[in-house]
Amino acid sequence: MEKMAKQHFVLESFYIVSLVIQGTILIVSGLETSPYTGEHTFYAAENRALQGLAYANKTLRSRVLCARECSMDERCKSFNFNDCNNMCELHLATRREHPEDFNATQGSVYFDADEDTPLYSLTNSPLNSYRSCKMLLDAGYRSSGIYTINPEGFGNGGLLVYCDMETDGGGWIVFQRRQDGSVDFYRKWAEYQLGFGDLSGEFWLGNDNLVTLTSDDSQGTWELRVDLGDWAGNTAWAKYADFQISGGEYNLYIGQYDASGTAGDSLALSRGRPFSTKDIDNDALGSYSCAQSRHGAWWFGGCSHSNLNGEYYPDEHAAADEKGVHWRHWKDLSYSLKTSQMKLRAKRQ
Repeated sequence: MEKMAKQHFVLESFYIVSLVIQGTILIVSGLETSPYTGEHTFYAAENRALQGLAYANKTLRSRVLCARECSMDERCKSFNFNDCNNMCELHLATRREHPEDFNATQGSVYFDADEDTPLYSLTNSPLNSYRSCKMLLDAGYRSSGIYTINPEGFGNGGLLVYCDMETDGGGWIVFQRRQDGSVDFYRKWAEYQLGFGDLSGEFWLGNDNLVTLTSDDSQGTWELRVDLGDWAGNTAWAKYADFQISGGEYNLYIGQYDASGTAGDSLALSRGRPFSTKDIDNDALGSYSCAQSRHGAWWFGGCSHSNLNGEYYPDEHAAADEKGVHWRHWKDLSYSLKTSQMKLRAKRQ
């Protein structure tokens, strides 16, 4: 197998750092004031990281400076550098010693002194072929975070999503998150249609995106998971088979509720229901608007079984008119939850 491009770092009192990346040579030099002398060469594996083994974390401007930090510390055997947040992680071990912790991580590069390390680089992986978080997980991406996926129906730009790679086996696309009330969820139809918020915080992925995702049957069916948290640190979950959002009025279709769930089935009245917002009333109660009365947006069959997009309160006590973030079969309607996440996962038939 042809080796990936090498990145060489040579550091002395007057240090010279040379990086050879796919035929391009970059040379950086400078003065080192410490008594350290010596020469080190590191080899890179792109889109990889040795995880959970860092003994030091530093925010630095470049890979070169991260290499310099490792070279000056006799304990350091390898390091990661993340191009997204400029985080440098120094390790006491290498990928050879802990292969189970050497995982695919977009935006990260791993370095050690083993010249075979570039063989493990994922630089040339066909990232645009991954249509879901589950496919990324199966390809070795084990870290939860923001990824780009390319479901059928999306253009070359793909779709930016948050992947939960840890819960219940991982591979979940998170499409709703509430955690601190920083984002207003009492919004109009068009905003829910396109999505809003921050993927690293509170957000709604967008109903049009949910339609496109769940209409992609190339990976089989989709399942829905709901994760909830109260103000005492307790958690509960619910899971449903055969999840799909249809076009038009964004009707919710779900299959059987997983009886092993701890949250109870609070979507029973939402099955088959169209979506409602404060400006588009599609609930089952005629002229009465659940979305307006509950300050949220949901698949309302009735107003009182669930509404995870309701008004966020800074403690468990929701308003008397049940405007809070609630899931009736876990906590009663007077209890406003602290956290919620809704997520979907591809499931081959």
